[in-house]
This record gives sequence, C-alpha cells and structure tokens, in this order.
Amino acid sequence: MNRHNSNASTSRIGTAQREFSGSNASIDSGLLLSALVLMGMGVVMSYSTTAPLSINQAIPPLFINHMSALAVGLVAATAAAFVPLEVWHRIALPVWFLGILLLFATFLFGVEVNGAQRWLTIPGLGFRFQPVEPVKFATVLAVAAVIAPQDGRTALSRGRVVMAGAVALPAILFLLLQPDLGNAVLLAMLVALLLIVAGTPVRTLVIPGLVSLAGIVAYIFFNPYAMRRVTGFRDPWEDALGSGFQLVQSFVAFSQGGLSGVGIGNGKQKLFYLPEAHTDFILSLVAEELGLIGALLVLGAFAALLISGTRIARRASSRFALLLAFGTTSLLTVPAILNAAVVMGLMPTKGLTLPFLSYGGTSLVLCCTILGALLGISRNNNPKVARPVRMVRDGGSR
Repeated sequence: MNRHNSNASTSRIGTAQREFSGSNASIDSGLLLSALVLMGMGVVMSYSTTAPLSINQAIPPLFINHMSALAVGLVAATAAAFVPLEVWHRIALPVWFLGILLLFATFLFGVEVNGAQRWLTIPGLGFRFQPVEPVKFATVLAVAAVIAPQDGRTALSRGRVVMAGAVALPAILFLLLQPDLGNAVLLAMLVALLLIVAGTPVRTLVIPGLVSLAGIVAYIFFNPYAMRRVTGFRDPWEDALGSGFQLVQSFVAFSQGGLSGVGIGNGKQKLFYLPEAHTDFILSLVAEELGLIGALLVLGAFAALLISGTRIARRASSRFALLLAFGTTSLLTVPAILNAAVVMGLMPTKGLTLPFLSYGGTSLVLCCTILGALLGISRNNNPKVARPVRMVRDGGSR
C-alpha cells in the first residue's frame, strides 16, 4: 500500500514537473535581442536629436522624458509578459471599449497640436497622452479575440469580416476626425492582415478594400492638408521650401551620411533644418550620423523582430495566440516599414513614429507593452514545436 502510494506520488510529481517546465518555456532570445538593440539606438538618438533643443541645459528635458517613458515601458513589458493568454482574451473587448471611449473623449475635449486634435489631458494631473497608441493595441487584441474560432467552430469568411469591421470601424472613423489618416490606414491594414492569417480568402476582402481605397482618395481630395502631403511627395523639389521641405531635408540627411555617417552628435539636419527630427524623421538622423551602416542596423533589427515574431506565431498553442502574436508583431514592424518608406520618399508623409526610436512617451510605453505581450506568448510556446501557420479554411466566402 505504501509502495502504491509512493509510486502514485512520484507519478504526480513527474507530471507536475513536465507541466511546469512546459508552461515556463524560455522567451525568444532573438525577439528580446532585436528589441534591446532598437531601444539602445533609441536612447542614443534621442539624446543626440534633443540636445540642440536644450542648449542651456546639461541634460535635455526631452531626453529625460524619453528615459522616463522607457523605464515605465520596461516595467509594463515585464508585467505584460506574465499575463496569461486567457486573461488577454477575457479583457479584449472591455479594453477595446475603453479605447473607443478615449477616442470619443479626444474628439470632444482633445488638445489640438499642429492642426490635429490627437492629445488628451488627464484632469488634475496635467498628464497628456495620445489615445491612438493604446487603441491600436486594443483593436488588434479585440479583432484577434472575435475572429479566433472557439470550440473548434469556424466562422464563415464574411462573418469574420463583419465582426472585424465592427470592431475596427469606430476607431478608424474617430481617427479620421482628428484628423489622423496615417494611423487610420495602418489600423485597416493590420485588421486585413489578421483576417488573412485567420483564413479569410483574399477575394472576400476585395470589395471592402476597394471601398476603403475610394474613401482614402475622397478624404485626400477634400482635405487640403492631406493633398499638400501628396503633392509634396510627388515632386518635393517643386516646393522645396513648402510642402516638400521635410522630404527634401530628409534626402539631404541621407546624402550627408554616406556609408559610416558624420558621427553621433555631429549631424546638421537636426539643427532646425529637419522639423521634428526627433519624432517621425529620426531614421533620417540615424542615416546622417551613423550612415548606411546605422540605418541598416536599425532596419535589420526590425527584420529580426519580424522573423522572431513570426516564429512565435507559428509555434502558438491556440488560434487566438497565433492571431495575437501575429498582430503584435505587425504592430511593431508594419509602422517601421511605413516610416522607413516615408523618410526615403517612397510614400507620402503619414506622421507615423518609428517604434522604440521616435520620441513620444505614449508610443514608447505601448511598444514595450506590446513587446511584453509577445514575449509572454513565446514563454508559453513549446520551443521544439514549429508547425506551419495553417489558415482556417471554410470552403469559400459564403
């Protein structure tokens, strides 16, 4: 009897040990390393680009703000890495609803900066932030939750499109009212990518895509500010001191940098030639001060992040985990691709920041939080399992 109890106890201990080791798999080192490289580059370039704005101060206030946001972001990343997938799924819709309320409050009471009403101030604290950053994560989280099949059941393609559209459309409309066309288009792109990964045939998205494209064209046509950005992109040299000024100065920064750059701190374009160089066009300053080598280091780190995030998604333990891993990876890499395309003159200026590098407390904290969520998914994956991403097929777009 004692021997039987001893064997049973040993068996239970062995099972518990296997469950424990399986549920605490190591995080993806490639993802963590690429993110740390980007954070480090962000610290260096934040100091270099904000120092000229604070000539009489040893430590630039904007740099202090960046480091404070990074510290908060690292705490948030650590916390997010330990949030179970079940909790993410349970809070997805409540968090999304809170995000929509924040966008509505921004529409009513937001602070206008540079012609756009995108900032919200917390009464009594004087703290100001951009709700669009948490809203992007909340929307991706909610879309992943509503289109992930539950209990083995698969939603029809059109049903998934309708559910995803119902989640994304309110946020997109509020962003267009700010106006913030760049983030509205980004959000639509992310939702479309999630639908494709979930198994929605591309032909099902053709009509919504054409409608969205027509809406973008109409928005640009009736919005003089957006139209100036398009004309400045089409021929920046025609109005080099007006609508094409930022892009022309970005070209100058790239040309000055050459292969190895002019050296950290020695860039000239940040000296009030390139407006807001520490935000949307920080990659141009990287190219000027660190040259092609520095720019490729940044882009290579984002490429490594994309590969690591895709690998985590491929090893996901559930369909929701797959969609969330792919969505969070896209949230960190798609804006980087678009930002790089803008500063190189491959697409019109959109006002999108470069994750981890651009100045902006809200953006940096949310990027770290998103990174933490992705690291958390990697912790729960089996590193020995590398199954392909199998899209859910439902026999068409019924």
